[in-house]
Amino acid sequence: MAPRTYDIAVPDLTGRRAVITGASDGIGLVIARTLAAAGADVVLPVRNRTKGEAAVRTIRGRHPGARLTLHDLDLSSLASVEAFAATMRAEGEPIHLLVNNAGVMTPPERQTTQDGFELQLGTNHLAHVALTAHLLPLLVDGGARVTSQVSVAARSGVINWDDPGFERAYDGMRAYRQSKIALGLFGLELDRRSRVEGWGITSNLSHPGVAPTSLLAARPEVGRSGDTLSVRVIRRLSALGVLVGTPESAALPAVLAATAPDPAPFYGPQGLGGTGGAPGPVDLWKPLSDLGDATRAWDLSEDLAGVVFARG
Repeated sequence: MAPRTYDIAVPDLTGRRAVITGASDGIGLVIARTLAAAGADVVLPVRNRTKGEAAVRTIRGRHPGARLTLHDLDLSSLASVEAFAATMRAEGEPIHLLVNNAGVMTPPERQTTQDGFELQLGTNHLAHVALTAHLLPLLVDGGARVTSQVSVAARSGVINWDDPGFERAYDGMRAYRQSKIALGLFGLELDRRSRVEGWGITSNLSHPGVAPTSLLAARPEVGRSGDTLSVRVIRRLSALGVLVGTPESAALPAVLAATAPDPAPFYGPQGLGGTGGAPGPVDLWKPLSDLGDATRAWDLSEDLAGVVFARG
């Protein structure tokens, strides 16, 4: 049995600018390639220039006319986030699509960002909050769609309100779930606040299901010297076309979320357990559904990231 492929309708994106974090490999690279193929001017902010340049070559190998721009961005540094956003604001071009896709998953030992935050909370969530806030004037100018990529891990779990940095007792998976729940609550609250404030932004969520990517593979920078058993099993199931997806199929929910003319709040694979299958609208999971938690997470995130959402 071979992995299934799925076709989705992507509108013409000519003249529209898209910013995608984590676009140098895996699911993010497929998202970037798909939007570039539809005519978007795609900005790839990357931590590793060598990987970023390889991604550009890969996309242009399939779409020679792709409009691509590389910029430096290290999501483990709020100063780097602010510097990248300042470069975007200096260019002055409206942003029409922002896909908050990049992330790290379950470092074996607790690590921190350059600003002292637990690595997953800081990279997966707070950096994207700060990025969205710093880009807000350009997002407003573009009447933007902001799509934030969560994870099947966010189907359960809670925000550890008393110790969000897991300083007292680190649990990598609990911290990962928290980071993705927080990002999801932020994305939905952004949409609500945009409606109230008249920002003209729509914001929604996607999740990729399960696919073989670098998240659980060997990543020395997060203290993982070898591939996990989980990623080896996922690779095998993906190759067989059983239960899980591929990077190609796992990218499609985010593409739909970012480009659908009348967007749903949440997109993901619609197969058994949400781990694979055709992309489409899915129901919000319980941890993402509490409006009180969304408000609390927004306020905490603004405070920790040192940002305030203002249009100019």
